[in-house]
Amino acid sequence: MRKLIYGMNLTLDGYIAAAGDDIGWGGPSDELFQWWLDQERASSLSLYGRKLWETMSSYWPTGDQQPNATPAEIEFARNWRDTPKVVFSSTIDKVDWNTRLVTGDAIAEITRLKAGDGGPMSVGGATLAGAAMRAGLIDEYVLATHPVLVGAARRSSPRWIAG
Repeated sequence: MRKLIYGMNLTLDGYIAAAGDDIGWGGPSDELFQWWLDQERASSLSLYGRKLWETMSSYWPTGDQQPNATPAEIEFARNWRDTPKVVFSSTIDKVDWNTRLVTGDAIAEITRLKAGDGGPMSVGGATLAGAAMRAGLIDEYVLATHPVLVGAARRSSPRWIAG
């Protein structure tokens, strides 16, 4: 059975985004970025919800070609392209970059993937991770807590993290 890991940046007050879905507070240091790269390298399959997929696929396919890309960003972009991905969405009709689209029951598909052979899987996107959490499918939580308070915005899916 495969392990499912949920990793996310959080504020001290348990938010994943500030008002307007702003995640600028979570801009990682070089050290934190390298740590997330190491987490991504350990995953053999990435599972994305629509919003996170749109964010990641808008930058990382060519992230290694950006003029100021650091060595870690170059490696992250290459790893991102090479890692198989599954996107769960009922509104997207096409995906690229080593990715498969699932428009049906996300929990049934994640359960099927967990039961199969292979290395660890990562799940990203608050809505998808929240559904996987409620279904009892997440085996490990990897949370990077930033010393920032945003007060009110979008909470992380796991309600136990903050009030």
